[in-house]
Amino acid sequence: MQKQQPLFKNPAPKEWKASELSRNKIADYKAFNFVDGEGVRNSIYVSGCPFNCRGCYNRIVQNFNYGVPYTEELEQQIIDDLKHDYVQGLTLLGGEPFLNTTVLIPLVRRVREIYGNTKDIWSWSGYYYEELLQDTEDKIELLHLIDVLVDGRFDITKKDLTLQFRGSSNQRIIDVPQSLETGSMVLWKSGQYR
Repeated sequence: MQKQQPLFKNPAPKEWKASELSRNKIADYKAFNFVDGEGVRNSIYVSGCPFNCRGCYNRIVQNFNYGVPYTEELEQQIIDDLKHDYVQGLTLLGGEPFLNTTVLIPLVRRVREIYGNTKDIWSWSGYYYEELLQDTEDKIELLHLIDVLVDGRFDITKKDLTLQFRGSSNQRIIDVPQSLETGSMVLWKSGQYR
């Protein structure tokens, strides 16, 4: 009898480090899309994710060597694409964004410097919000720079295609600034970052 693959890997706090895992590669960049969060968005898909969730819809980007190197030209394209009034914000996906902080922290800082809070920043992560708060400084910094976090490993036993912006019912959509300010997790409400 063949052994069943576990649902996903569960790291200990600080076990996985971007400085050791990231190859600074990008699987894809999609400008002006409507699926990766609320409103019109520009989405960057980073490469590499060790959660290895069973049933992952984006399995190919679990490899940290997949894709192309992140470049200054791509960063400038993202910045330029955000300037349009109809673009609500930037989305960080993957792969695992919180294991690609060497790319994403400088990008998000630059977005904040140029656009302030006029553009919202979403991120999907296999990490739970509470795990990120206990992890490495770079993960905590990226968390503080974003507005909305869709957290948690994809759990195929809780798969639900009727959920907004999530694949399984264990995942949550979190208002990060409100959560950090109040000291407890606050769920996101549609339309609050327009």
